Amino acid sequence: MKTNLSIFAQIIRLIPRDIIHKNVDEHDSDFNSKGINSWTHLVSMLYCQFGNCQSIRDISFGLRSATGNLSHLGVSRAPSKSSISYINAHRGWTFFRDVYFSLFKEFKVKVNRLRLNRKLFILDSTLIPLCLSLFDWTYYRKMKGAIKIHTILDYDSCLPVFIRMTDGKTSDIEIAEKLAFPKGSILAIDRGYLDFNFLRELDSKPKESIKKGYVW
Repeated sequence: MKTNLSIFAQIIRLIPRDIIHKNVDEHDSDFNSKGINSWTHLVSMLYCQFGNCQSIRDISFGLRSATGNLSHLGVSRAPSKSSISYINAHRGWTFFRDVYFSLFKEFKVKVNRLRLNRKLFILDSTLIPLCLSLFDWTYYRKMKGAIKIHTILDYDSCLPVFIRMTDGKTSDIEIAEKLAFPKGSILAIDRGYLDFNFLRELDSKPKESIKKGYVW
C-alpha cells in the first residue's frame, strides 16, 4: 500500500525512540502528563519550530490537520490548546535539554561532515520581535519592540561559543568589533558585517581566543 509521508514525518522518524524512552525513565517525565506523553510533547514542540507556529492554537490545529499522518509521527491524537499549555507549564525543561544532548551525541558520530584544516566560526545576529506593551524595555521602533541575539557558532560542533543579547538597535558591527578569534581561523559572515575598518582590524590586531559562554 502506498503511503504519503510528509517531510516532517520523515524527519521525526530519524529520532531513535530508545533515546527518548531512556530520558523519559531518567526524568520520570510522563508522570502526571494529562494524556500527553513526552513523545507527543516533543513532536508538538518540533512542529512548532518547523511549522513556524505563532501560538499554541497553531500547534494544536496544525497537528489536527494531519489526522491521516499522526500515526506516522507516533502520536495517537493531536493535543488540545489547553493540554499543550498545561504540559508546557508543568513538564521540566531539563528533559528536553538531555534529549538534545543525547541526540547530538548520537548523530555526531554518524554525520560525515566536511573537515577543514582550519578552525571555522560562523558569526551572525537574529532580530527577535517582542510586544512593546508587554516588554517596554525592548523599544526598537515606534510601536515595535525587539531584541537582537549576536551569536558565534563553532562549525565542528554547530554549538554556540558566544552569545550576546542587546537591544534591537545595536548594529552587528558594534558587537563584532569587540571580538577576536584564534590565529589562522576562518570567519564566515554575511554582508551585514561588510565594514572595511572592521575587516582590517580583524586581520591585523593581536589574535585571542573567543571567551566561551553566554554574555547578557
